[in-house]
Amino acid sequence: MSDRSSNTKQLMCILGAGESGVGAALLAKKNGYDVFVSDSGNISDKYKKELEENNIDFEQGHHCEEKILSASEIMKSPGIPEKNPLIKKIRANNIPIISEIELAYRYKGDSKIVAITGTNGKSTTTSLIYHICKTAGLDCALVGNIGYSFAKQVAEDPKALYIAEISSFQLDDIITFRPDIAVLLNITEDHLDRYDYKIENYINSKFRIIENQTANDYFIYCIDDELIMAHLKNITISSNPLPFSMKQEVTKGAYIKDNQMMIKAQEERISMNIYDFVALKGKHNQYNTMAAGIAASVLDIRKEKIREAVQTFESLEHRMEFVATIRGVEFINDSKGTNLNSVWFALESMTKPTVLIMGGVDKGNDYTLIEDLISEKVKAIVCLGINNKKIHEAFRDKTATIIDTQSMKDAVTEAYKLAEKDDAVLLSPGCSSFDLFKNYMDRGDQFKAEVKNL
Repeated sequence: MSDRSSNTKQLMCILGAGESGVGAALLAKKNGYDVFVSDSGNISDKYKKELEENNIDFEQGHHCEEKILSASEIMKSPGIPEKNPLIKKIRANNIPIISEIELAYRYKGDSKIVAITGTNGKSTTTSLIYHICKTAGLDCALVGNIGYSFAKQVAEDPKALYIAEISSFQLDDIITFRPDIAVLLNITEDHLDRYDYKIENYINSKFRIIENQTANDYFIYCIDDELIMAHLKNITISSNPLPFSMKQEVTKGAYIKDNQMMIKAQEERISMNIYDFVALKGKHNQYNTMAAGIAASVLDIRKEKIREAVQTFESLEHRMEFVATIRGVEFINDSKGTNLNSVWFALESMTKPTVLIMGGVDKGNDYTLIEDLISEKVKAIVCLGINNKKIHEAFRDKTATIIDTQSMKDAVTEAYKLAEKDDAVLLSPGCSSFDLFKNYMDRGDQFKAEVKNL
């Protein structure tokens, strides 16, 4: 890394002018860098205004390679893959590339960090930990992959504690980033196109969350997850392990027995009845709650506050979100379910006969993962996507009806026709949204709008 103490200002180039890029630009500018922001697409008016108001140089619609390659350091958006030709040139020129969370860590001062990663459940667990901390009156912020720039928070409104949702893409470009508490919820196949289609590369990326931890830090992880446990046999952990499980009792960490969740991370032991979790139904949410409860206990939050927060937590938008009940048919929005593990968790928590709306851009899905739950719980599938061939092939013998639609209006209308009183219509696509929608939020918003138009 370049010597930032010299008299000449360092040029930091930010690739990508979204939430993380603009946040990084503001933090770098505040800390004395010359900053140049480059986005190959169009920059939204909101972010352009922020850059202009802070006198930060930027370009859009192209990359000025000469300027970018003159930078002392590059912060790249997590959405830009390593195979991008410009990234290859930057690597060839030996210019350090960091992620936004690395930059935020550099300037976070004495603040503590709880960092949450995993293939599924990150947003719910991160939001739950934040809700517990707020309920307990802690000075904290919710940041990271959940949609709020970590770097911007550090620059504009620093807190004593950051609860950060961290993706594998953000972990790929860390150097010194070290959370005081690291949470690894689970690992299943996802984003393998970014990892040379090798699951071990993706696993290594997830485990980078603990690579800089010391004996003063904590590592919370699921011992029921086969991929996590197989990897742990091959590495040495420096931090304090706090496992959670539904299958066995643990002396430190958390487990569930006889519908009671037991948490023991510090001296105080916490027990909660799983039927008290109003918005956290299903086994996946019991895992998420164990992880959050351990983190809260490590932070010395009293058990009364943890219980109160778990009972008052409201589910996230686009994640098993109740939309409406129309003529006895319940509509649930799980648009954030962009991989088949998410669909598995969603179906596992369903208690009514279900009409499932699924489909989109297939990421190499292995549909056998959910075929048993399709047989058991799904009375009809409404495909929503441009190419639904794989869904038909996978489930033609598993459910009575599969139909194709290519708009949300048609999907909701057809699902409503197929549903009867006391059934549920579940949008849980198991695929990316980019064939028909801007993103999963747009897909979920359209679903809710069409339900309300019925």
